[in-house]
Amino acid sequence: MPDSSPQDAQSPEIVDAEIVEDPAALLAAAKADPPAFTPDYDERGVPSFDYVRAKIEGRSATAIGSTELAGETEQGRALDEQLAERERKAKEKLDELRKSLGQS
Repeated sequence: MPDSSPQDAQSPEIVDAEIVEDPAALLAAAKADPPAFTPDYDERGVPSFDYVRAKIEGRSATAIGSTELAGETEQGRALDEQLAERERKAKEKLDELRKSLGQS
């Protein structure tokens, strides 16, 4: 049976790690090497207007599609029905309050 002393239980576990360069030097190197010129970016690494617009339109289309798909599920339809019922009751209550105040 191996002898386990309390000192062994308290010793930290050895972790193998790699040496990392100075973070400031890495940041400077990243700034010095702009991305390669493509039609989407200029020589300074700034994206073009068309590229940004395409990204926004793509994300918007994805969001709209996700919403449409969610509405076609059983849970989506149930939530839509609950929302419609809630809005109907709110309108009825508002009409009742207006009537009690003498407004039409």
